Amino acid sequence: MTQQIYLQPIALVTGPQAVEGDAVRLGGSMVWAHRFAVVVRDGGTVTERIICGPREMAGVLSAIGGELATQGEEQWAAIGTVHQPLQCGARTIRLDTPQVMGVLNVTPDSFSDGGQFMDDPAAMQAQAAAMHEAGAAIIDIGGESTRPGAAEVWEGDEIKRVVPAIHTCAQMGAAVSVDTRRPAVMQAALDAGAEIINDVSALRHDPRSLDFAASSGKLVILMHAPGPSTGATADLHANAAYAAVVFDVFDWLRERRDAAIAAGVARELIVLDPGIGFGKSVADNLALMNALPLFHALGQPLLLGASRKRMIGALSNEAAADQRLGGSLALALRGMDAGYHLLRVHDVFETVQARNVWRGLRDAALTDFAGLVG
Repeated sequence: MTQQIYLQPIALVTGPQAVEGDAVRLGGSMVWAHRFAVVVRDGGTVTERIICGPREMAGVLSAIGGELATQGEEQWAAIGTVHQPLQCGARTIRLDTPQVMGVLNVTPDSFSDGGQFMDDPAAMQAQAAAMHEAGAAIIDIGGESTRPGAAEVWEGDEIKRVVPAIHTCAQMGAAVSVDTRRPAVMQAALDAGAEIINDVSALRHDPRSLDFAASSGKLVILMHAPGPSTGATADLHANAAYAAVVFDVFDWLRERRDAAIAAGVARELIVLDPGIGFGKSVADNLALMNALPLFHALGQPLLLGASRKRMIGALSNEAAADQRLGGSLALALRGMDAGYHLLRVHDVFETVQARNVWRGLRDAALTDFAGLVG
């Protein structure tokens, strides 16, 4: 079927009472949408765009009819899904408020920290403890750089890098995810105490990954990256040719979600990530950031990983990676405003503080509104 439909939230409000209840809560978050664009594409070209509110949606979809209406109804139900908390061993991570995932790279060529945590166990432990104490709900540990042009790492070396860090974080009571593309590393990480598999190739790098993820019963994060994930030409940043980046990424993530479910991964264990910075120009990244609410129509918890990304430097006089805090917070707040459930960041303390202030504003908007009328 060449025709596709998309239900894109385009007007957000602080709460349903602001618009007399004519709003839908996005993915069980603290964000509500009041207006939607119902977009139809045929062969990659947008052929129809209808603006409506929640009370008009059923009529709009009925008028479209056919298989497109069925797709639209599925997306409409998905948008309003209230996601259950993530269970990570003994840790329960609620998704009704944004949660912060701290990045801990144990690589020699990390773009953000220059490898300072790989060969210095004391520095790694101090960083992990600082993120945990600052309020990171999850610590994401990676042993291979995925920046453009980075060399692949032998899985044995990757295991040697990540396992000690996972042990450290698990022993301090943190929920841990492992950032890897390789089943052998996934297995070693889970054995060491990790509870989440975060795969930037969306389980494409190794043909065994889908079956492993299904058999593990663990949470899986699937991220969009356009390039080939295997072979001599493997480069997750390559092949970035988009007809319309927002809708193309949406379609790609839907296909990977469905492939994971078909392989036996429980749907409630899948988290989706639009892959900011992976095979995307500055214009592509900005388009995705401005359309983040669309991805609730996929019906999964959503993760945003925009911290210290190249686009921030491009928009701020080529600021170095360690000088991108302001831009990182701006993008994190955009993710919060879009109802994203997880924020993958390097600067945990500052992001948690921003989240707490954001949460206070949301709580006030919900509880104080009655005093502003009548």
